[in-house]
Amino acid sequence: MRLHFKQKLQTPNLTSNIKHETRNMSFKLFSNLVVSLGQTTKTNEKLALLREYFEKAPEDDKVWTIALFTGRRPRRLVSGNLMGQWCMELTGLPGWMFTECYSMVGDLSETIALLLPTHSNSILGHAEERGIPAAELTNSNRPTIPDLHADEGGIPAAETGHFQHGDSGDATLSRLLNQLHQLITHTEETKKAFVLQCWQQFDTQERFVFNKLMSANFRVGVSANLPIQALAKTHHLTVAEVAHRISGNWDPGVTSFSALLLHPTLSTDNSKPYPFYLAYPLEEDTATLGTPQEWQAEWKWDGIRGQVIKRNGEGFTWSRGEELITEKFPEFTRLFNQLPDGVCLDGEIVALPPNRHADEGGIPASIPQSIPLQKQATIYPAPFAELQKRIGRKNLTKKILAEVPAGFVAYDLIEYEGKDIRDLPLAERRKLLEQIMAGINDPAFILSPVIPFENWDFLTRIRTQSREQGAEGLMLKRKSSPYGTGRRRGDWWKWKIDPMSIDAVMIYAQKGSGRRSNLYTDYTFAVRDGERLVPFTKAYSGLTDKEFAQVDAFVKKNAIEKFGPVRTVKPELVFEIGFEGIAESKRHKSGVALRFPRMLRWRTDKNVSEINTLDDLKQMLLLYGKRDHAVNETT
Repeated sequence: MRLHFKQKLQTPNLTSNIKHETRNMSFKLFSNLVVSLGQTTKTNEKLALLREYFEKAPEDDKVWTIALFTGRRPRRLVSGNLMGQWCMELTGLPGWMFTECYSMVGDLSETIALLLPTHSNSILGHAEERGIPAAELTNSNRPTIPDLHADEGGIPAAETGHFQHGDSGDATLSRLLNQLHQLITHTEETKKAFVLQCWQQFDTQERFVFNKLMSANFRVGVSANLPIQALAKTHHLTVAEVAHRISGNWDPGVTSFSALLLHPTLSTDNSKPYPFYLAYPLEEDTATLGTPQEWQAEWKWDGIRGQVIKRNGEGFTWSRGEELITEKFPEFTRLFNQLPDGVCLDGEIVALPPNRHADEGGIPASIPQSIPLQKQATIYPAPFAELQKRIGRKNLTKKILAEVPAGFVAYDLIEYEGKDIRDLPLAERRKLLEQIMAGINDPAFILSPVIPFENWDFLTRIRTQSREQGAEGLMLKRKSSPYGTGRRRGDWWKWKIDPMSIDAVMIYAQKGSGRRSNLYTDYTFAVRDGERLVPFTKAYSGLTDKEFAQVDAFVKKNAIEKFGPVRTVKPELVFEIGFEGIAESKRHKSGVALRFPRMLRWRTDKNVSEINTLDDLKQMLLLYGKRDHAVNETT
C-alpha cells in the first residue's frame, strides 16, 4: 500500500473560501478559516480572513473562536492513543504502518484526517469490514449521545445539534464544542461513537480541525493580537477596547457575543484584568533611544508577570496568560488587606528565599525594621526554578508555602480609585503607585526600584550586574508613555543580559514536528565527565534551515543505535548552547536543569575534546543557581 503524504490538506483560496450561504455558516466555515490561516504567512491576508469570518459567522461561533484564538482551549475529550487506535480499527492499518505515517506527517490530527477514507460511505464500508457495527456511525441504536439533557447536567437534546448523515454544513462550532464538553464525563464507548460519527460526516479538512479540538491540541498560526485587530475593525472599536473586553474570566459556553464585546457589563466582574503591555527586545544601540532623561530604568525581574487587583473589598491575582491564580498565592491576602479599593497593580510575582518566611515579614535581622517603607527596596528573589515548584501544584501544602514563599514587585499602576488610568503618562502613574506602595507594611511586597543614571555608558555597566541582583537584565520605559495593549515598539524595551553558554556535543537526535517532521531537528547534548559523556539538556531551535538540513544528513549517515524515534549518533558535532538560568535537578543525570536552552551556533571549529565539562556546569550552578539572598534598602 502506497500512501501519498506529500498531498497536504486542500486549502481553498484565502478569503474566497468563506462562503456566504446560510447553510455554510457552520463548523465548515471555522475549519476553512483555520486551514487557510495556516497556509499564509502574510499578516494582511490573515487579517482579511479573520475580518470576513467575524462578519459572516454565527454569534455563538464568534465567542468560541475568540476563546480558542486567545488560548482558552477546551478540555481533552480523548487521548491521542485512543484516536490512533480508533483510526487503525477503521482503516485496518497495522500499528507499525500507522507509526510510520505519523512519523512522515509529523502531526497526529493531520495523520488521522489523511488516513480516514474520504467519503462517509467508504467509512461505513471500512467499519463493517473491521467488525465495527454500522450503528456506531449512524443515529440508529447510537449510545447515549442523544440522551444528554438538562437533568444530567447537559443541554436539551434539541439543542445539541446532532450530526445527521451528510449535514456537516449545519454543524456549528459552538454546538460541537458544547457536545465535547458534555461528553468528557461519559464512557469511552459513548465518546467513541461520537468521534466515529463525526469522522464519518466531516471532510478531511474538518476532521483535521475536529481532531485538534477534541485532543486539546488546537493551536493556530496567528498572534493573539490579530483577532483583536479584526474584531476592532469589524465592529468599529479600538484595539484597546476589544482587548480589555475579551480579557478576564468568562465562559464561552454561556457568554453571548453581545455581552462579551458589544454591550459589556464590566462592573459585574470585579476580577476583570487589563491586557498586558509587553516590551520588545532592545537590539539597537541605546544611543538611538535619545536622551537618558526621557527614560526610566528598572531591573527586569525573573518571575511571573501578574496583575494584582482589588475591587469592592475583593482581591484577585492574574497571570500574563490570563489565568486567575489568586488561590495559588494565598500569602497575597496580606497585600489585599492593605491595598485601597479600586486599584490594579502590574508587576512581577517572584519566589523569595525560604528564610524570608511570611510570618517573619521577610526581612533579615541585620536590616533595621524602622527604615521608611516609602524608600525603594531591592529584593533578591530566589531562582525562577523555585517558583515553578508552586506553579504546577493543585494543592499547596504548608511545607511548600514555607519552602517557597512568594512576593510581588510592583512596577506600574493601571487602575486608580476605580478608574482606568492607562492613558496617563508613566511618570504620573509612577507617582500614584509610589503613594500606594508607601502604605504597604510588608517587605514581601515592594515597589520596583528605579535605577538612576545620567548616561547610557553608566547604565550599560549597571546591566552587567543583573545576575548578581537576581534579574534578567534591565527594562527601559519612556516616561511619557501611556500603558499600551500588547507588544509595541518604541516606548518599552527589555534589555536582557547575554545568555549563559556552554559548549557541548550532540549525542541523540529525533525528528521534529510540523514542517520539520522529515528532519532530525531535536537534539540531546552532553558534556564531558572524565572519559564519559553526560547528557544534560535538549534543544531544537537556533539553527538555520540550511544548518538543520546538514545536521539531518549527518544523523542519517552516522546513526549508531535506534530507540523508537531516537537515534544515537557519533559524538562529533559540537554546539554552543545558550540558556537563561540553571538550577539543581534530581531528575537529570547531570544534576542540573537549564532554562530556555537553545543552540547559539554550530561550533565547526571545535571537536569533542574541547567541549565543557560537568564541573563547568556545576560551577555555573554554584554561581547562578544558588545565591546568598538578602534585602538591601536604597533611597
